[in-house]
Amino acid sequence: MILPLRLQDRPLGRLLVFADDHHAFSEIEDVRVMVEMAGDLTYGLDTLQAREQHLKARHALEHSLERTIEAIATTLEFRDPYTAGHQKRATRIAEAIAHEIGLDEHRLKGLFVAGTIHDIGKISVPVEILSRPGKLSVAEFEIIKGHAIAGYDIVKGIDFPWPVPQIIRQHHERLDGSGYPDGLSGNDILLEARILAVADVVEAISSHRPYRPALGLSAAVEEIRTHRGTRFDARVVDACLKLIDAGRLPLAEY
Repeated sequence: MILPLRLQDRPLGRLLVFADDHHAFSEIEDVRVMVEMAGDLTYGLDTLQAREQHLKARHALEHSLERTIEAIATTLEFRDPYTAGHQKRATRIAEAIAHEIGLDEHRLKGLFVAGTIHDIGKISVPVEILSRPGKLSVAEFEIIKGHAIAGYDIVKGIDFPWPVPQIIRQHHERLDGSGYPDGLSGNDILLEARILAVADVVEAISSHRPYRPALGLSAAVEEIRTHRGTRFDARVVDACLKLIDAGRLPLAEY
């Protein structure tokens, strides 16, 4: 027996049913059952195709968002090369830590997007403060600290499939509540933000800054090890140290 699989005059395929007995489909009830089966299969195929199309559209949207975010990050290079380079390097470190911890693919993509523009709020900070070779005043440092909220405000209106605005806002929060801008603590801080916090510190200490030369990886290790479980998530620190010990932390551009 051959039954067409159609949905609103759109052919989806055929259902072929074979039987050794020539009289297997002679009863009306048998035919009715087969027709119902064909209808169920048609519905299932249509649902599967719709789901596949939805996934393709979602992946295309995510890819487009990622490329757009990278383009935004690139524009920062014209204003502040240090911030732009730092974002890229910190993101690579954060991704390596997240892989080590076992973060799923969806959350990894969100971390990548947030990391790529985590300091976008610094566009609101005067260039002379960002590139100041000497020590900042208390007032100037307060202006710098405002970049977390500024970054959140810039991207909060974008309909991301990940909590990107929150990660950006929280990447300077600390486990013990000593961070900024909201003084969050413990699990009130997103795991992605806790990962980015460690990556941010490791990159910043290890690399050159306008106001000082690079302090080196050993200084970064000392910092996160000293504050493991207090300022920084212990599991994140352990994953980072494991990568460093194994020579698998992406530090090539330092």
